[in-house]
Amino acid sequence: MAHGGNVIQELTADHREVENLFGRIRSMPEGDAGRREVADQLTMELVRHMVAEEEYLYPSVRRYVDGGDDLADKEIADHGEMERMLKELEACEPGDRRFDGLISRLETAVTTHVNDEESRLFPLLAESCPAGTLDELGDKVRFAKKTAPTRPHPAAPDTPPADKLLAPGIGMVDRFRDMLSGRGRG
Repeated sequence: MAHGGNVIQELTADHREVENLFGRIRSMPEGDAGRREVADQLTMELVRHMVAEEEYLYPSVRRYVDGGDDLADKEIADHGEMERMLKELEACEPGDRRFDGLISRLETAVTTHVNDEESRLFPLLAESCPAGTLDELGDKVRFAKKTAPTRPHPAAPDTPPADKLLAPGIGMVDRFRDMLSGRGRG
């Protein structure tokens, strides 16, 4: 699925990319050094995606969807759990016995989260939010992903306004670290 379009189309495209990255990791032999590179790409994609959702999707869910506060709170809690796993994964190498367990747990958590968003949250938002607003949110999400952090920061704020204020600065530092280390070039 190509990127672009409204917020639901954009985030669904992200979901397919993440599924593809999990598939690439699974297809590589245990202990293969290339798994670290793909895990780094996975982490970068997930972190950028989660930050964009927290900045723009969930505030819109709170505003437009009946019971949106509870839905958004649950999704943000899911993100917190995934971000803690990503932080732990960051410290593992493919030969480490924890690596495969973390990838498996993370994939299960992400798959459950994605299924919930695509089967429940996205349809509710699509029926309650004006189409023009969904299109604007798609643009905002794409922009947010360009400036978002690329590394997990489980202690960082995940709700407005603090997340919108801090994410670009944290993202700049992360991208500088990535440039210096070569992370994410593969």
